[in-house]
Amino acid sequence: MARHSLDSTPSTKAPEPPAQKEPPVTWTSLPHKSQLLILAACRLSEPLSNTCLLPYLYYLIRSLDTGDGKDGHKSSNSSISQRAGLLVAAFALAQFATSMIWARLADRYGRKPVIVYPLLVSVIANLGFGFGTTIPRVMFWRLIAGVANGNIGVMRTMTAEIVKEKKYQSRAFLLLPLVFNSGNIAGLALGGLLATPTKNLPWLFGGVKWMEKYPFALPTMVNAMGLSFALILAIGGLKETLPSKIGQRDLGLELGRRVTRLALRLRAHGYQALNGDEESKTELSTYPPSRQSGPPPSGIASQPVTLKTKAIAITLAGFTLLPFHNAAFMQLFPIFMSTPFNKNNIKHEAHGLFFTGGLGYDSSTVGLYLSAFGCSGIFLQMFIYPTLQAKFGTLKIFQFAFVMFPLSYILTPYVLLLEGPTARGTAIAFVLFLQVIARTLAIPSSVILLTNAAPSPKLLGTLHGIGNMLSSLARALGPALGGWVSAKGMEIGMVGCVWWTYLTGIAVLGVMVSWKMEEGKSPHERERSLRRKEDD
Repeated sequence: MARHSLDSTPSTKAPEPPAQKEPPVTWTSLPHKSQLLILAACRLSEPLSNTCLLPYLYYLIRSLDTGDGKDGHKSSNSSISQRAGLLVAAFALAQFATSMIWARLADRYGRKPVIVYPLLVSVIANLGFGFGTTIPRVMFWRLIAGVANGNIGVMRTMTAEIVKEKKYQSRAFLLLPLVFNSGNIAGLALGGLLATPTKNLPWLFGGVKWMEKYPFALPTMVNAMGLSFALILAIGGLKETLPSKIGQRDLGLELGRRVTRLALRLRAHGYQALNGDEESKTELSTYPPSRQSGPPPSGIASQPVTLKTKAIAITLAGFTLLPFHNAAFMQLFPIFMSTPFNKNNIKHEAHGLFFTGGLGYDSSTVGLYLSAFGCSGIFLQMFIYPTLQAKFGTLKIFQFAFVMFPLSYILTPYVLLLEGPTARGTAIAFVLFLQVIARTLAIPSSVILLTNAAPSPKLLGTLHGIGNMLSSLARALGPALGGWVSAKGMEIGMVGCVWWTYLTGIAVLGVMVSWKMEEGKSPHERERSLRRKEDD
């Protein structure tokens, strides 16, 4: 009996072994790395097209205004600043007008066509801008380039569709901003070094007639060459991520595979390519249809999904305010560095807030200065940001970055009151470093926060389309209004007017909005959590 009673008692389960800690996420552990790299190459289109002109913007407009490139009158500095703001704004205004159009086309025809065709247009627009000789012509090509680069939201959506797990988010969503920063650096360096090549590089281009006639064509030609390479990669290697289009025949991929097989055969005899059936299986399994793509359980289907929430509105506000002042800074700072120095600033004539002028640097110095300090942003994004994001969270990093912006803007004009080029150079390096760190932390954080605000993966494309539309509008209005305020400040002898009122005001507003933002979960993880509850 005793034995029977012992046998009848319920046995206790053995303690489960402790779950092994997952290895840390690294760049090499990212899934679908080849697709992310091709997408990153396509992302270069916007920064190269948008920043290449900044180092020589002052000299370009002065050349188009006077026709001879000679120094204009002191009173023309305000008009140059105003025209520069409009020229920079044209690009972003075209992006704003076409962002939702590209998003709808991507939802209907697929993501890949909306990446490939605009990239081709961007190549043409770069060439057209470089050979423009009048304000209307260069303005036209800036608008065309902006139209071609209105698809940034589609690229972000593709990233979210390629990498769905939250543990990979910090690096996957960091890749596009990382490439954006790299493109900014490359564009600034190319614009600074290759503009007016017969003067900046006389040992190489001296006496070349067409370069003397079109002094700003060479940097845009190099841009077009780089984007043509990205276009080839996109056609031959980028795979569709729209669920309804996955698995359909892609002539570009077929051509890319044939070229790859041919290259490998030429390189090493005996290479055996995958047969057609294996290639089809590989292609179809690139983004395996998970349960997410199937019909949702009744509980999930019955839950209302909408973008009209307070949390999304606040996230979009923070996402928009960032480019509002950052784009204005990117336009105003090179103008500030190029404007001739006013020696009266260090005399008794300079009183408190009323002083004017700039640093008087040439285009090559401006380009190298901006690109060199941009390199610190690349290092920060690659090696520091993932660690900070994992330790403090995306929202905390975003809020910290927003606090740094006003400080850099307030200090910038006071650089002109320092005596000696060394002191001014050191001070300008400090304020530029502050701004670069702030935007390096803020840009990837804003993209992650916007992605995690989406209530469903199905609304990711729409939400990023709205976000890109609003940020494009901000990048259009920011430089235009900044150029106007800067011109008014120069007219009254206050070069710091735009820095202390406009840029600082928008940045402080961004700080207040960031305090009200929330950090949500990945929409894919949110949906999986709902499915698990439904299964339970």
